Amino acid sequence: MRPLWTVGVVLAFLLCADLSAEAAPESADAENDTALGRRLSGVAAQADSPWIITPYRPNYILPLTYSFDPNDEPLREMGNEEGEFKNLEVKFQISFMLSVWEDALWKNGDLNLGYTQVSFWNAYNSDLSELFRDTNYEPELFALFDTDLDVVGLRNRAISVGAVHQSNGRGGEAISRSWNRLYVNFMLERGNFALSVKPWWRLPEDDEDDENPNIERYLGYGEIRGVYKYGVQVFSAMLRNNLKTSGNKGAIELGWSFPLHRRLKGYLQYFNGYGECLLDYDQRNQRVGVGVLLSDWL
Repeated sequence: MRPLWTVGVVLAFLLCADLSAEAAPESADAENDTALGRRLSGVAAQADSPWIITPYRPNYILPLTYSFDPNDEPLREMGNEEGEFKNLEVKFQISFMLSVWEDALWKNGDLNLGYTQVSFWNAYNSDLSELFRDTNYEPELFALFDTDLDVVGLRNRAISVGAVHQSNGRGGEAISRSWNRLYVNFMLERGNFALSVKPWWRLPEDDEDDENPNIERYLGYGEIRGVYKYGVQVFSAMLRNNLKTSGNKGAIELGWSFPLHRRLKGYLQYFNGYGECLLDYDQRNQRVGVGVLLSDWL
């Protein structure tokens, strides 16, 4: 089954699971009491204290991940002809945001700073001194607008518009990677189901300065993410695709979080495709990992 169909089936299942719940008349307050609504309300609550940092994307650490086909080519580009990356690796993500200006645009759009860092640590590789294989840094500036639109049975709860830079911090080296994008993110919801539709446009670069030639062929022109909260568990599915019939490429990511102890959650993640990290943006990888999660999508 192709990745596009795989995630399509998962997203449809998550949505149908929520639609199948018995419908009951709801008050206006109850209508706002959705998983995404509670998440956005928590973000909005920090606006009264502008220097409070809140979680943005999930924060997690996966002490055990298994990569089915590690890419050793970066080692060759660094002059290491003998070394090999191990299949076992540690992956972790740190992500937070800061409210900068409430109602900055047209008495609606809140201006925010976001930062996400994803690291891949070859911790079990004594031959390479347990090096960090790659770390991606992703600062962004975005405006978040409240909306209330009906879209094919879903409610468009919010729209964010932003600019993002992503790089691996290896300036001047053959394995340096970076790119800049503008994006629009449509956040839709129904009950405990949330859907993010996020198209983006890459800011053009001169050919001689381009560290990621044709990255759009591998990461596409946006991503779709569906998240469903089932009690205290959260299921997520992400899809990227270049929408080409010839040379079709993209990626899927599946996640499942479940309670462990108090606010600590267990987390299982599966990735298959291109662009898990910038270093390997043009190399397909398949990875499964398990660990703990500190903050969730919903």
